Amino acid sequence: MQLEHYFLLFIIYSFFGWLIEMINTLIIEHKVINRGFLIGPYCPIYGVGALLITFALDDYSSDPLVLFVMSVILCCILEYLTSYLMEKIFKTRWWDYSDKKFNINGRICLEAATLFGILGVFIIYVLNPFFCTLLTSIPSIIITILFVTILLFFVLDFAVSFKIITNIEGIDLDRVKDSTEEVSNLVREFLLNNTILNRRLAKAFPHFKVSKAFVQKYKKKLDKKLDKNE
Repeated sequence: MQLEHYFLLFIIYSFFGWLIEMINTLIIEHKVINRGFLIGPYCPIYGVGALLITFALDDYSSDPLVLFVMSVILCCILEYLTSYLMEKIFKTRWWDYSDKKFNINGRICLEAATLFGILGVFIIYVLNPFFCTLLTSIPSIIITILFVTILLFFVLDFAVSFKIITNIEGIDLDRVKDSTEEVSNLVREFLLNNTILNRRLAKAFPHFKVSKAFVQKYKKKLDKKLDKNE
């Protein structure tokens, strides 16, 4: 397969990840929510995880148990690093498994890890053979058109979504306190009372929490504002 095929495979698995998140939310909260950071119907972490499994674990396909365990390890590392890096970049914890048993720093948990293992086995034995055969059977001109079109939309979506996440300068700094819980509620309130895309983000991650670094950042802004007013 060529680069275009792997990109489309990434999009397919990202879409299936989005569906899993949607169904899970529907079952637990009894409502439909567009999960994920991006506006479109995809969760890239699932696509990345699927490609990692495809490239790194195909050699373990002869042993389902080893494949399951390796999928758990690989995807847990991916989810942990994603959670850590996103918290460092955006100063916000977007998901937290602290209320679940057998979690590590609230970033990964046994429940999610088990799902990763099952998905890894399913990807290698069922989904990859089907989708790879399907993609390679499509004429190259159509693959190219799909690749360019979806890539452009994906890049635009990423740029807009990144801007939404980082564009929270409109928060009323006079109300910022030391409490991370209070600031988290303030950020959520800001998003819910802003544009439809901001509201989507707040609904997609209803339990997000800002980090202490986020609070300190806005405390510094508040101090500067007070100094100017004196």
